[in-house]
Amino acid sequence: MSKILKGIKKPLLVTLALLLLCGLAYPLLLTGISQVIFPKQANGSMVTYDGKTVGSALVGQDFTDARFMKCRPSAVNYNTYNEEEKEKGDYTGVSSGSKNYAPTNPELVKRVEADITEFLTANPSVKKADIPTDLLTASGSGLDPHISPKSAAIQLPELAKATGLPEDRLKEIVKENTQGKLLGIFGDKTVNVLKVNLQIAKDLKLVNISD
Repeated sequence: MSKILKGIKKPLLVTLALLLLCGLAYPLLLTGISQVIFPKQANGSMVTYDGKTVGSALVGQDFTDARFMKCRPSAVNYNTYNEEEKEKGDYTGVSSGSKNYAPTNPELVKRVEADITEFLTANPSVKKADIPTDLLTASGSGLDPHISPKSAAIQLPELAKATGLPEDRLKEIVKENTQGKLLGIFGDKTVNVLKVNLQIAKDLKLVNISD
């Protein structure tokens, strides 16, 4: 019995040490550092209005008002559902992800065609061939708040009509909320739709939001 205890003593101590180090000390250290150096990002980059949280700069939302810019399609509908959809069972709880359809999947074709029709109806001056790809494809998480600068620019004429704001002002808003490539070389430039819409709301004096 003593030999068995001696044999398992060292592995148990190593396991306990690693558990405390990796499972407790390391997460606490990183959490503490992030709260000091990047408190806003560490807490989800939340956006508040009148003391209430209205969204996160890191998570997209489903905007249906014609005065606001539209995001990419979302396989989880940006976790936005109405009572009718909940009753029908379409709401399955908060989630993220993509359906991972193959290009030939009829469900994907059906969804893309519906999105094309909807976009062209809302933007009659745009030709089908000119719709940027990212406005027809869902992100891997289904929660991405970003679109390409081209996807933002193509929506500006109709936004100007719906909001009454000059198109030049809308271009400024897009530029202010455009993020460059990582380290200047990785990825692509992106536009944060939520931030764009918050600024539009401010310009229209609909809200007084701080982020």
